[in-house]
Amino acid sequence: MKDFGHRKLILNSEEDTRNLGHEIAEALEPGDVVALIGDLGTGKTALTKYIAEGLGITEEINSPTFTIVKEYRSGRLPLYHFDVYRLGSGEELLDIGAEEMLEGDGVCVIEWADIVADVLPDDAFAVCLEYGENEGERTAEILE
Repeated sequence: MKDFGHRKLILNSEEDTRNLGHEIAEALEPGDVVALIGDLGTGKTALTKYIAEGLGITEEINSPTFTIVKEYRSGRLPLYHFDVYRLGSGEELLDIGAEEMLEGDGVCVIEWADIVADVLPDDAFAVCLEYGENEGERTAEILE
C-alpha cells in the first residue's frame, strides 16, 4: 500500500467520505489490512462501502455484525469485511479462520479493529474515526 503518512482529515459530507474511501481503495494491494477504529455511528461502515466501491465491488455492502465477516469478489480484489464488535479478543478472530483471509489474495477491512489489534499485521493501515465539532462532521485520522 502506498504511504499515506500520518494525517487528520475533516469529513464534512458523504462526498468527503467517498473520496477518502476511493483514495484508500486505489492504494490497496493483495494482503493489505485496513483497521477501522471508532465509536458507534462514526462512519466505519460508510467508509467500508466507499472502499468497496473504489475497488469496483458491485454487491451491496452492509455491516456483518452477526456473521463477523462477509466476502465480496466482484471487484479488482476480493474484499473481506469484518465487524469484530462481538468478539472479545484477537484469538477469537483467529478461531473463526481469519488468518487465511488476513494473509490471502484480497484485502481485509476490519471494523472495531482495536478489539483484535494484537493479531493484526504490523503494517495494517489504521483509520480512527471520531465525531467532529459540528453536526454531521467526522474526523478521520490516518495512522501509519
